[in-house]
Amino acid sequence: MLKNNILFLAFILFLNLHSQDLDYISEPHQNQGSIQVLSDFRSDFVEDRTVEFWLPPDYDPKNKYNLLIMHDGQNLFDANKTWNKQEWKLDEWASKLILKNELSSFIIVGIHNSGKNRWNDYFPEKAYDFVKDAKYLNDNKPALYADLYLKYIVDELIPFIKSKYLKSSDDFRIVIGGSSMGGLISMYAAFEYPEIFDGAICMSTHWPGAYVIDNNPLPDAIFKYMSQNIPRSKGKTFYFDYGDQGLDKHYPQYSKRVDSIFINNGYSENNFKNLYFKNTSHSEDSWGKRVDIPLKFTLEKL
Repeated sequence: MLKNNILFLAFILFLNLHSQDLDYISEPHQNQGSIQVLSDFRSDFVEDRTVEFWLPPDYDPKNKYNLLIMHDGQNLFDANKTWNKQEWKLDEWASKLILKNELSSFIIVGIHNSGKNRWNDYFPEKAYDFVKDAKYLNDNKPALYADLYLKYIVDELIPFIKSKYLKSSDDFRIVIGGSSMGGLISMYAAFEYPEIFDGAICMSTHWPGAYVIDNNPLPDAIFKYMSQNIPRSKGKTFYFDYGDQGLDKHYPQYSKRVDSIFINNGYSENNFKNLYFKNTSHSEDSWGKRVDIPLKFTLEKL
């Protein structure tokens, strides 16, 4: 029991390094839009946290924009401000795709993680109800905040975004995305709130759920939750991927299970992808090299 608890705490510490909260002001970049930072977004559901809003070049509040909401928002735009000096280059990719007319203009909202409670915010809370391993439940009884975190996004953050940045219409897509545990919570958000989210980007999704051990009951619990709660396929788009290096080496074994859940529930290659990237690691550098693929797949032109 002691060994399991030590492993669990060590893994949570690793996950929470994605990354320390930062308070800074971003400057506009030529042809790459601009970033507005709200350093203390108040919430009645979770800890207050920083939120960054990327606005596309030539942003005009009177125009229509799709919306991309991303977890681990401090890792998206500026490697000089991240814990590991890596970034997704999401502003560069978004600007390029918009300027090349491959995508309609969209707004990116990057929600900083809470640091110490990142795992608690991101683990799919209702999936834990499917864990039946009594010993595991006795050894590990974490506090889970994912349902409150999603209420924060749906009931507080999205109304704020609509009132400040999306005044023209409700006729736009909302996609939610992230990587690792951020991939899990993105899937969970789209499953729990199908009336809100039109799609999810789940890169290097951490199907083990926590630390990697033999006879881990969490993946099976997550997949059982998914099988019973998957949204109807009409109008929905789900993107998953995985590599084979670092933490990603633990993910290929789950790919067939993921595929079967979606294909058996009416999804096809038109609205579901689960892609494998050989020799690819679990890092912002890796996600930043391929994030254009899920952007183009999930964010339709208006």
